[in-house]
Amino acid sequence: MKKPINRHPDHAKRHNIPSPNNQVIAAHLEELLTPAIFNQQAYYRQLGLRNRLLNLSLMVAAVLTLVWRQVPSVQELTRLLEREDLLWCRAIKVAQQSLSERLLEFPASVFERVFKDLLPRLQSNWQQRQKRPLPESIKFASRYFDKIWVADGSTLEALFRKLKSLEDVKPGKLAGKICVVVDLITRLPVEVWFHDNPLASETKFEESLLSLASAKTLLLLDRGFYHFQFFEQLMSQKVEFITRLKAKTSVKVIQVG
Repeated sequence: MKKPINRHPDHAKRHNIPSPNNQVIAAHLEELLTPAIFNQQAYYRQLGLRNRLLNLSLMVAAVLTLVWRQVPSVQELTRLLEREDLLWCRAIKVAQQSLSERLLEFPASVFERVFKDLLPRLQSNWQQRQKRPLPESIKFASRYFDKIWVADGSTLEALFRKLKSLEDVKPGKLAGKICVVVDLITRLPVEVWFHDNPLASETKFEESLLSLASAKTLLLLDRGFYHFQFFEQLMSQKVEFITRLKAKTSVKVIQVG
């Protein structure tokens, strides 16, 4: 029997050209993001970043287009910038090397602040639109908890080193550790944390999670948070939690509530 080839789906080259533009989606993205970008202009200047060609507005449009339209490379993104308007930005000619360097040096904190400025708007939109039916388990839990959150940590993949400026990066170097808290009812992110050490355990995010969660919150935790002192701290804050038991855990029932 032929042994199956182990391929990573994220590494497969699925396409060579960007997905086509959709004017309705583009208009909606512009309406959502333009105020959030404007709100970060002062912070952008505070970081000492100049309002030059590859400015805050264009970089957000470029990165969003890169993800949304599945642009396969920075080279293709450069061509796209030259031949068509991207979201709220007019077509503009830039050097591929300049765009590559800008992507590497542009502060992630700016994107983070735009994202967090947008979250209240997304939450408000969810409240106003007709809600989808919730699973019975979530309906039941909602009677007893004000918030139902999921917390999960993940190691970010190694850099692909497709940019010339990444040629000297050690092959296989992982990109860090991320932890995300998601509202299980709205399916929207609540908070995102990043640690540049990819070998860090989820316990590195415990203090942040303790600061975020309040009484009458139900947390669904990844097994990486399996730490009894952490559990005790959650209970002292009247935060309830559900997690998976480790394989060799010994359990003794003291009291049934």
